[in-house]
Amino acid sequence: MDTGTRTFEVVKSNRLDKALATLVEGLSRSAAQKLIDQTLVRVNGTLRDASFRVQPRDRIAVDFPAPPAVLPQAESIALDVLFEDADVIAINKPAGMVVHPAAGNASGTLVNALLAYDPNIASVGEAARPGIVHRLDKETSGVLLVAKHAVAYRALQAQFKTRTIKKTYVAICVGRLNPQRGTIKMPIARDPGDRKRMAVVTGGRDSVTQYAVTEVFEHRANGGVGHYSFVRAQLLTGRTHQLRVHFASLGTPIVGDALYGAKKDPLTRQLAPRQMLHSSELIFVLPSSAQTVKLFAPIPDDMRRVLDELAG
Repeated sequence: MDTGTRTFEVVKSNRLDKALATLVEGLSRSAAQKLIDQTLVRVNGTLRDASFRVQPRDRIAVDFPAPPAVLPQAESIALDVLFEDADVIAINKPAGMVVHPAAGNASGTLVNALLAYDPNIASVGEAARPGIVHRLDKETSGVLLVAKHAVAYRALQAQFKTRTIKKTYVAICVGRLNPQRGTIKMPIARDPGDRKRMAVVTGGRDSVTQYAVTEVFEHRANGGVGHYSFVRAQLLTGRTHQLRVHFASLGTPIVGDALYGAKKDPLTRQLAPRQMLHSSELIFVLPSSAQTVKLFAPIPDDMRRVLDELAG
């Protein structure tokens, strides 16, 4: 049921609670009475009780409340812990795992696993995504930091905001990047033509990526020769889908990323069920000790298989 204020016109004379249950699809009479008791229902602008008799053409306004937030629950899911101290946990997130519960992903997320691993995280940060200070896309693998207490949470947020945390990714792109080393500065916003995508949009948020091509491969498929680039990239900003959008904007989408242009690529169709993008390295300062920590996540097996195929 939608939230917010909705207005209905009465068709025939009836008790207010009965009329409301008739007018609102899926609303029972008892639920209608509850809305009335909570002073969320007005008839022609006036509060009335459930027994008030409404007449044809009366207008009933209902303020439908938002549903109560469902807090994530602990689930016994194995985690690949790269580093842990009193402040933080660093996880090597696998591809296919959502970071926190949302519509369509109520369970099986990294947050569900974290709550089982350390129940104290439940009180850190936002209740719906406790401990989470940054995110990776569902199909992006690699290093992800989690705060274990409120002070660490605020300190890590500050490091991300001031861009003192260094995040390095590796990706396999379709084609040759030219030049082989450079900085991409293109503003990113929601794609006006497709709300599921981000895009380079004039007036979007400033977005900066530095990259360097590590190796270029030639690959023969379907009687032709294609080129692929193995790339290291550093995010200087942290926009949604930033690397995927930036590389696609250069005409070199990430292998496996059908959303941003790799759908027709033969390697994508054969070997890459997800975008070949991995958060390989993260450098940050521990909140309590001020010690600089450099973490690495090894290239996952699915990306290694693609690289092996390209290497011949």
